[in-house]
Amino acid sequence: MSDRHIFRLSGPDTHSFLQGLVTNDVDGLKDGLVYAALLTPQGKYMADFFLIADGDAVLLDAHADQADILRQRLTMYKLRANVTLEDTDLHLHRGTGDTPPDGFADPRHANMGWRAYRDTAQTDDTTDWTALRVAHMIPETGIELTPDTFILEVGFEALNGVDFRKGCYVGQEVTARMKHKTTLRKGLASVRVTGAADTGTEIKSGDKPAGTLLSRAGDTAIAYLRFDRAEGDMQAGEATVTRAD
Repeated sequence: MSDRHIFRLSGPDTHSFLQGLVTNDVDGLKDGLVYAALLTPQGKYMADFFLIADGDAVLLDAHADQADILRQRLTMYKLRANVTLEDTDLHLHRGTGDTPPDGFADPRHANMGWRAYRDTAQTDDTTDWTALRVAHMIPETGIELTPDTFILEVGFEALNGVDFRKGCYVGQEVTARMKHKTTLRKGLASVRVTGAADTGTEIKSGDKPAGTLLSRAGDTAIAYLRFDRAEGDMQAGEATVTRAD
């Protein structure tokens, strides 16, 4: 799991600092992992991560590609808060089946297994995590989750990644308005794919753009679709695409 970077946040203001920034309720740390995101003030996705209680500190498990932006933004928002942000040498271990004593159940879906944070790198996991993600509609950083993303369009509520009762956080107003005052016209959907098509291929319904093909495992994939056009057989390059949900 060398594509993950683990930060440690410590100091007396850590809890309140995170609570005012991230999409989920940090009080949930008492029960295990908390999955959350950091948004722009305009409500768009910036980064997603897991938070884990580590004594009085909090570990933040993020994709390695987002380490720099998270370090920059968390430092910027810290201002006078008594919080220290540090890199760690911890490694993510993952698996399915029984959760080990030092492990935490993945809060996004019961079938996504467990996560543990250890001093040595993992060498024994052979799980097809892409297939699991596709089967359960779990978006991935940099594929389904991009800077143009609104988190409700990628299922963050179903992933237990956003709390609408916790109060204010960066981007909260836009997210709440999408939840309570609009009907989503675009978003992720499970599709069946027959034929060759790569991630990022445009999906068309007739001659009209209908979305984009994203993560794929066999003949099943996650697609970002315009729901008003995603009907019947669609095309992604040489492949035929149909909704599976």
